[in-house]
Amino acid sequence: MRWEQLLRVTGQQAGSGYLIAPRLVLSSAHVTGGVGAAVRVFRPGASGVYAARVLWCGTPGGRDDAALVEVTDPQWVPPAMRPVVWGRTVTHQPGIACRSWGVPDFAQHEGGATELAQPTGRINPGAGLVGNRYVVELDAHPPAQLGESPWSGISGAAVYCGDLLTGVVAADPAHRAHGALDVVPAYVLLNSDRFREVVTSHGGEAGSGWAPVELQHLSDRHSPTRTATAPATPASLLLARRAIVKFRPGRETLLDQLLEWAKAPGIGVQLITGAGGHGKTRLAHHFAGQLTDQKWTVLWLDPHAPHTDLAVLAQVVTSLLVIIDYAESRVGQVQELLTTLAATTGDRSMKVLLLARTHGDWWNEIPTGSDDIADLTDTAAITELSALDPDPGARAESYRAAVEAFATALPGLPGPTQAHGWAEAADKVLAAPVPEFVEDTSVLTVQMTALTALLDTSSPPSSARAGARGIEDRVLDHEYRYWGHIAASHGLTSLDTPALKDVVATTAVLAPTGGAELDEILGWVPELAEQPLLIRNRTRAWLTSLYPGQEPGVFTGLAPDRVAERLVGRLMLDRTRPCVIEHLTALPLTDTRARQLLTVCTRAAAHPILGPMPGQRLTAWCRTQPDTMLVHAIEVATHVENPTPLTTALDDAITDPTTPTTVLITLHDSLPDTSQALAEIATAMTEALVRRYRTDGTPPETNPALAGSLNNLANRLGDLGRPEDGLAAIEEATRIRRALAQQRPDTYRPALAGSLHNLANRLGALGRHEDGLAAIEEATRIHRALAQQQPDTYRPALAMSLNNLANRLGDLGRPEDGLAASEEATRIHRTLAQQRPDTYRPALAMSLHNLAVRLGDLGRPEDGLAASEEATRIHRTLAQQRPDTYRPALATSLHNLANRLGALGRHEDGLAAIEEATRIRRALAQQRPDTFLPDLAMSLNNLANRLGVLGRHEDGLAAIEEATRIRRALAQQRPDTYLSALANSLNNLAVQRGDLGRHEDGLAAIEEATRIYRALARQRPDTHLAALATSLNNLAVQLGDLAVQRGDHGRPEDGLAAIEEATRIYRALAQQRPDTYLPDLAMSLNNLAVQLGDHGRHEDGLAAIEEGTRMYRALAQQRPDTYLPDLATSLHNLANRLGDLGRHEDGLAAIEEATRIFQRLNERRPGQYDAAIERGERVRSWLTSLPDS
Repeated sequence: MRWEQLLRVTGQQAGSGYLIAPRLVLSSAHVTGGVGAAVRVFRPGASGVYAARVLWCGTPGGRDDAALVEVTDPQWVPPAMRPVVWGRTVTHQPGIACRSWGVPDFAQHEGGATELAQPTGRINPGAGLVGNRYVVELDAHPPAQLGESPWSGISGAAVYCGDLLTGVVAADPAHRAHGALDVVPAYVLLNSDRFREVVTSHGGEAGSGWAPVELQHLSDRHSPTRTATAPATPASLLLARRAIVKFRPGRETLLDQLLEWAKAPGIGVQLITGAGGHGKTRLAHHFAGQLTDQKWTVLWLDPHAPHTDLAVLAQVVTSLLVIIDYAESRVGQVQELLTTLAATTGDRSMKVLLLARTHGDWWNEIPTGSDDIADLTDTAAITELSALDPDPGARAESYRAAVEAFATALPGLPGPTQAHGWAEAADKVLAAPVPEFVEDTSVLTVQMTALTALLDTSSPPSSARAGARGIEDRVLDHEYRYWGHIAASHGLTSLDTPALKDVVATTAVLAPTGGAELDEILGWVPELAEQPLLIRNRTRAWLTSLYPGQEPGVFTGLAPDRVAERLVGRLMLDRTRPCVIEHLTALPLTDTRARQLLTVCTRAAAHPILGPMPGQRLTAWCRTQPDTMLVHAIEVATHVENPTPLTTALDDAITDPTTPTTVLITLHDSLPDTSQALAEIATAMTEALVRRYRTDGTPPETNPALAGSLNNLANRLGDLGRPEDGLAAIEEATRIRRALAQQRPDTYRPALAGSLHNLANRLGALGRHEDGLAAIEEATRIHRALAQQQPDTYRPALAMSLNNLANRLGDLGRPEDGLAASEEATRIHRTLAQQRPDTYRPALAMSLHNLAVRLGDLGRPEDGLAASEEATRIHRTLAQQRPDTYRPALATSLHNLANRLGALGRHEDGLAAIEEATRIRRALAQQRPDTFLPDLAMSLNNLANRLGVLGRHEDGLAAIEEATRIRRALAQQRPDTYLSALANSLNNLAVQRGDLGRHEDGLAAIEEATRIYRALARQRPDTHLAALATSLNNLAVQLGDLAVQRGDHGRPEDGLAAIEEATRIYRALAQQRPDTYLPDLAMSLNNLAVQLGDHGRHEDGLAAIEEGTRMYRALAQQRPDTYLPDLATSLHNLANRLGDLGRHEDGLAAIEEATRIFQRLNERRPGQYDAAIERGERVRSWLTSLPDS
């Protein structure tokens, strides 16, 4: 509340009032009298009494006991003021602080000037709820009795809660001993069409908006409570929140969809994307206004709102819309908001509208916050906003509407053209041809064109300006004129336009918000550095008057962003004078300011019209300041749209032989462990260090620094999908470290163990599992010995080696040994994570992930699921904190979780997990295709399987077709690495096509897969013979299915030949490595038995299935959890073969044993084996129906 707006109102009675527009006073109906009544007003403490009349009047003593009075006196001079914003309580939480200000009788003294009282109190929204009244419980002791009430005279006083006008005092209620006041709520008044009409006619649309009282501390600058500052420059008229141009037609369909979305009960999320200037924020304002008219609570959430303050949203009793602009830069807050809303109860509508420039990587980070958040984003509608006007006629109409709107607003600017004839200027502009706009022109561009066309009538553009210029430049031309005019009014005649540009550009790249921060950075502007304090103070006042913030003294800076970036870009382009941005880069900026400067400059350099020079200069500045700018460029490059100037600077530093090695080391150490945007830079930087160390004078074979860089290089090359190169690097590193460890074991054995660990990974990635096992066993022995001597130092390394050992053992078919290693690793990491969670929780998640795989291999799916769920929870939390580093790990955990859920028959949950993994990997692959496309294809493979199990064969086929396309493209580029993966997808593709009855297409896919595997097996039999056997198995199945579909015998010999070859391969492999391949041989014998039976070779088929059953029986005795289901399936097949030979009793014995096994399994996992039991009953009925042989 402001003293200048307080009034004494005298009509039928004497009362109080509050000025809500330059000539409009809010008071009480029982004070003023009815519509048309004459009243008098004066400002306490000031001279003059003014005539006024009542324009609107509620019911004296009624629920709407309020009035609106127009000051008609020509002598009245209204004070400078901001439009009021009305408030409404939206919760039932008691104790809302409020205040009033008026002229009650008890404050008056006989013969003295009219005095004021300023009571404070609390509103309890539940009190007076039925009668639509607020009751203010006063804080101070009640005044002494005076006449009927000591509060006489305060009727009509405004009641504020925070910055919101929430009601008007009506009465001193009975039975409260003068300790309370009855208040007419603002929402009651706003329900009157006539009340709103009068308010709007005097104060504009801004004067009739309302905001939620309890949420005003959460509201950002887009909220109605933040629209009070008047525009001071032309660019300010372009801000969406000012809505200078009325909302244009063209979004009706989308608005209808949004309104339908809002009607649905419960929580919902909607994302609207579009390029800058396409009207996202303006659309959201319009939609929010529609919902406000329907009594919704609308909150534009402040980006700085503490997450602890969001809890109040759960208390809102109305329907709620929360809007977050620039959502792509507020991922953490979006997650916090959705978490808060997901925990609320009730079915009222609670909607979240997100606005962002793009729908990409950041969106896929949102679900990493929690499963509840993932549930909300999975169902979110995503709309990409196209240009508002689809054709030239519509763009012309938008242009004309903008001209008319800006012509109305421009007289309000306190600038050099305030007295210009803007109405005539608009006529002149509208009479000229409409400028030509390209098809996808944004609405902001159209409006900037209209604004500058008007401004050009007052100050025509100079024809002397050279070079390509855009519409942002034309806006800046007029902005400069206003800067100069307002600077002169602040006594800044010593600063010319270039100096003013430097000042504003400095604020644009460092983003101060006012106060001491603004004073500090003004001292860094060269033109101000030697100026006296008086000039700096005037400069600060000039800036805050140009671009005022939400409160006095707060500064927001030049906007829209496109205009601010163009200013910065022009200064970067100007070679005629020293560049203030370059000057700033040499200062000891804080990390936050350095990153802000690099972010703005990188985006400015991306404006095409400026050409390559700004980017080149930014690159040079980074190179000149390697310890500051270049280091921060590493982080900024991961989140700007076009980081080319920054990555070029890093590339230059890498390739420049004069770059000190110490600088390269600093940059290398600043790189994140994993980063999509910088993966190639990181590899090149590590390669550069390797080259430096090869020539630093130390013999390469005993150079520890070279070995360390080679070790790092192997990891970087592996991340880039270059396993062969990575293997060469780690083999050299291992040789060097082995030699060093022989000379000085105490110093270099730890490093040797680390290289052996990495060597095992590289060998495993290339299918050399035995060699990989040997390497990791040696590493584990070293780490175990070191951990016994120095446990605090080396237990983490021992746990990592154990994890790797478990993987290698699993690859070689030794799951029990692998499980023992994995369990030991998990125990160590759990202990470490309890002691130092920030350091070791990622390692614990990795151990749990591996443990889940090992448990699954041993047929313990429940235990495996528990481990996988814990790993996923940890990775989700880590990905929320550091998405660039941990989202790949979260995707891997979700991929594993889908497998574990599927093994337990929880196919819908498994599908949800793999869908989330696929979304994450798709976003990662868009940023770093070389690194993450293989992972995306893997998830698509898994997704196809999950969809197929749920009968969604068309969707499954689409997923596997995409996976196959990706892997085919990868295999064309790098056949040695990806041909095997392509064949794997072709195998899966054949299955999916077969499920849809497309057996000929399925056969084509499996034949191609078999050809690939056969060629690979010839080159590297140890790696690919098993995969060839699997493909031959599937080929036999596809040939059989095709024969059934055609109703003929098809190619029976080919099918039998395929399964016989597969069996021979598995038999040979099982002889070499029985632990690994006996299960595959047993499976192949099962399929061989079926094929032989179909060929009428029943005795041979029986021999095959009997051998397969014997194998499964032995395996099930060793590992019943894993192999009992396979034994039961084999017995089922045995029963069929025995029945074919007329051995019904033996067949019955086999099928009954199979049924007993399935029934026992079903007791552990109800429902999972119902279908198998049912099939067994059909076989039993068939066997009993056959005549005796």
